[in-house]
Amino acid sequence: QMTLVQSGGGLVQPGGSLRLSCAVSGFTRVHYAIGWFRQVPGKEREAVSCISGNDGSTSYVDSVKGRFTVSRDNAKNTVYLQMNDPKPEDTAVYFCAAYYGAGCQLRRAPYDYWGRGTQVTVSS
Repeated sequence: QMTLVQSGGGLVQPGGSLRLSCAVSGFTRVHYAIGWFRQVPGKEREAVSCISGNDGSTSYVDSVKGRFTVSRDNAKNTVYLQMNDPKPEDTAVYFCAAYYGAGCQLRRAPYDYWGRGTQVTVSS
């Protein structure tokens, strides 16, 4: 059973930076995609970014392009979401998620395994 353990998060000032981590264990296949999602109370969980399971290609939603960067360290089985220049509207609970396969998708459906979420609050 694949397990995702998240770390990072907390309070950050607008214009600052924050890094979220997602450590993966228990995987049984080499290629798995990782997605980052976020959710605020009363709203649907939305995709933010993803990194593919085979070639390291990445995708971002328009609202975070140029500010957030997703990366993976295969030696540590860890995926990161670097959040630069965060804005108050980025405040949410952030989740990492995974599915086996190549490529990655910015939609919830294919993701089978989820982290427990971490709160990110952007405020001065």
